[in-house]
Amino acid sequence: MSLTSEDYIQYRITKSKESLRDAKILAKNGSWNACINRLYYACYYIVSALVLQNKINTQTHSG
Repeated sequence: MSLTSEDYIQYRITKSKESLRDAKILAKNGSWNACINRLYYACYYIVSALVLQNKINTQTHSG
């Protein structure tokens, strides 16, 4: 089965929501370093979905 851009976008949105959910659990338990890590990835996943959705070509983190 071949995946479409929309499949990748939905996957990244799902991963972002999962990471945000995990961050909330970690914050509730006072695990701040792990919480920040999950928040970073929640942002990373949603931004990567937006980049793909808007057909923006990136090659590095700084791009």
